[in-house]
Amino acid sequence: MSQSTVTTDRVASPRRIAALALPALVVLAAEPLYILVDTAVVGHLGRVPLAAVAVGGTVMTLTAWLGTVVAYGTTGRAARRFGAGDRAAAVAEGVQSSWLALGVGLLVVVGMQFGGGALAGALAGGGEVGQAAAEWLRIAAFGAPGLLLAAAGNGWLRGVQDTRRPLFFVVGPNLLSAVLCPVLVYPVGMGLIGSAVANVIAQTLSGVLFAAALVAERVALRPRPRVIRQQLVLSRDLLIRGVAFQASFLSATAVAARFGAATVGAHQIAVQLWFFAALVLDALAIAAQALVGAALGAGDAAVARALARRIAWFGAVCGAAFAGLALAGAGVVPTWFTPEQAVHEQALVAWPWFVAMLPLAGVVFALDGVLIGAGDIRYLRNLTVAGALGGFLPAIWLAYAFDLGLGGIWAGLMLFVVIRLVALLLRLRSGAWAVTGAVQSEPSTQARA
Repeated sequence: MSQSTVTTDRVASPRRIAALALPALVVLAAEPLYILVDTAVVGHLGRVPLAAVAVGGTVMTLTAWLGTVVAYGTTGRAARRFGAGDRAAAVAEGVQSSWLALGVGLLVVVGMQFGGGALAGALAGGGEVGQAAAEWLRIAAFGAPGLLLAAAGNGWLRGVQDTRRPLFFVVGPNLLSAVLCPVLVYPVGMGLIGSAVANVIAQTLSGVLFAAALVAERVALRPRPRVIRQQLVLSRDLLIRGVAFQASFLSATAVAARFGAATVGAHQIAVQLWFFAALVLDALAIAAQALVGAALGAGDAAVARALARRIAWFGAVCGAAFAGLALAGAGVVPTWFTPEQAVHEQALVAWPWFVAMLPLAGVVFALDGVLIGAGDIRYLRNLTVAGALGGFLPAIWLAYAFDLGLGGIWAGLMLFVVIRLVALLLRLRSGAWAVTGAVQSEPSTQARA
C-alpha cells in the first residue's frame, strides 16, 4: 500500500469524519429541535397561532439562510487557510465575518419593524393569521443579530476543525429557551408573543458566547472593510443560492396558506420536520466542508476526492435511516404538535413525499458540503437556481392553479431534490471541483479547471 493511500485512508476515515460530524450534528439539531418544541407549544393555543408561527417562522427562516451563507462561506475560507498551516489567518476570517453578521442582523431588525407586517400579511393572505404573524415577527426579529453572530462563529470554528465548543454555545441557550417558551406562553400568560421572546433570548445569548470566543483568541478585532468586501464578493453565489431556496419555500407557504389554516398548519409541521432532517443530515456536509477545504488547502486533491465519495455514501445511509424513523412515526408525530384532526389529515398527505425524499436528500446535502468546502459555489448557485425555476416553483404554482393541495406542493419539492441529485453526481464524477490552494480560486478559474 502506497504512502498516498495510507494518508487518504487516515484523513478520510469514518472515525475522522464522525469526529467532526457528530458534534456538528448536535449543534445543527439544537435550533430545529427548539423550533419543534416551540411549534408544539404554540400549536396547543389553537389553529390560528399555529398558522401564525408557520408564516412568521418562514419569514425568519430567511435570516437563518443568511446565517447559513455566512457560516458556509467562512468555513470554506477558514478551512483552506487552516489546511495551509495558518491558523491565525483562519481565525481572522471569523473576525471579519462576525462584523458582517452583526451588520446584517441589525438591518434585519430594522427591516422587520417597518416591513414585517406587510410581508406576513402578504404570505398569509391577510386576516387574523396575518395580524398574529406580524406581531410575532416584529419581536422575533430582535434575535437576528445573535443568530447571525452564532452562524459566523460556527463557520470559523468548523474551519479550524473545532466542532466541540459550539456544542456549549448553541445547545445551552436553546435548552434554556425550551424551558422558557412554555413558561412564557402559558403561566406568564404572554401567549404567542412568549414564543417570540424565548427565541430572542436563545439567539442573543448564543451570539454573545461566539463573540466571546473570538475575543479569547487574542487576535485583532477591528473591522477590515477590504476583507469584508472580499467575503461579500466570494459569498455572492451562496447569497443567490439562498434567495432561490427562500423564494421556493416562501412560495410553498403562501400557496399552502391559500388552501386554508389546516393545510398551512400541516405544512408547517411537515416543513419544520424537513428542515430538522435537512440540518441533521447536514452534519456530514459540515464535516465535508472542513475536511475537503483543509485537504485542498494543503494541496491534496486525492484526499479531497476520497472524502467526497465516502461522505456521499454515508449521506445515503443516514438518509435511509431517517426515512425509516419517519415512516414509523407517520400516524403519531403530527399529533405531538396539535390536537386538530384536520391538520393531522393534511399532514398525512405530505408524509409519503417526506419519507421518500430523505435517502436522496442525504446524498444531496453531503455533496453540497463537498462543493462548498471546495469553493465550487458557482456550480451550486447555477444548479439551485435552475432546480428552483425549472422544477420547484412551477410545481408549487401549478398545485395552486389546479387545486392539487399539499400533495402537489410536496411533489414539487421531490422534483427539486431529484434535479439536484443528478447534477451533483455528474459534478462529482467530473472532478472539476477539486482545485487546490490555500485561497479559494475565483469562479472563472474553477470553470476552466
